[in-house]
Amino acid sequence: MGTIHILWLRQLKRYFRSKARLIGSFGQPLLFLIALGFGFGPIYQKAGGGSYIQFVVPGIIAMGVLFTSMSSGIEIIWDRQFGFLKETLVAPVSRLEIMIGRTLGGATVAIIQGVTIFLISFLAGFRLTNFFGVPLALLFMLLISLLFTALGTAIASVMEDMHGFQLIMNFLVMPLFFLSGALFPLQNLPKTLTLVARFDPLSYGVDGLRGALGVGYHFGFIQDFLILVVVSSLLLVIGSYLFSKIQI
Repeated sequence: MGTIHILWLRQLKRYFRSKARLIGSFGQPLLFLIALGFGFGPIYQKAGGGSYIQFVVPGIIAMGVLFTSMSSGIEIIWDRQFGFLKETLVAPVSRLEIMIGRTLGGATVAIIQGVTIFLISFLAGFRLTNFFGVPLALLFMLLISLLFTALGTAIASVMEDMHGFQLIMNFLVMPLFFLSGALFPLQNLPKTLTLVARFDPLSYGVDGLRGALGVGYHFGFIQDFLILVVVSSLLLVIGSYLFSKIQI
């Protein structure tokens, strides 16, 4: 447990020490929140959808958690290139503990990102209609962050090139985000998009956040929760296995 705690704290310290990363990590979510929230708001309201800010904020929170979680995999490649990972792996502790510590650290950073975006959204006009849903929203943030931190770790464990990881990350992250229903309702979509959205794990995270924050569920709480738990567990197992096979 000591190793897990040390690696968890190291992830947090690395995040808060980098002011450029700390400030830059909010740039894209804020751009989406302001540009889309106020740009599409009148159109969405005229179409009978109500407040677009209320609808899109859970999706923007999920986006912030997704991007931060996936980018944690870059640190594995960075540590490998500069020798820190070798020092960590030769220590007399199991690689499973190392992987758990890194995953929990990355997930915690992602949750901090999500909570910060949630607080900032009130300045954009978002209103919380269900205060009792906040703990549930934090639970869904945790599940999203664990899922995609494990995915980022799994990808980074089999790669040595940081640029290659960024290309794969962009190839995965943007479709996962745009096809999750974060920016548009999943009702009455073409059958192809509906099918794709059902296979996108982020769809259930976005839907869970919307339901928890009082906007309403599409799939339902039980389905959202179970699918996120199952996929997160599967990716944690895969990520742990691939991390244990890293050659130093």
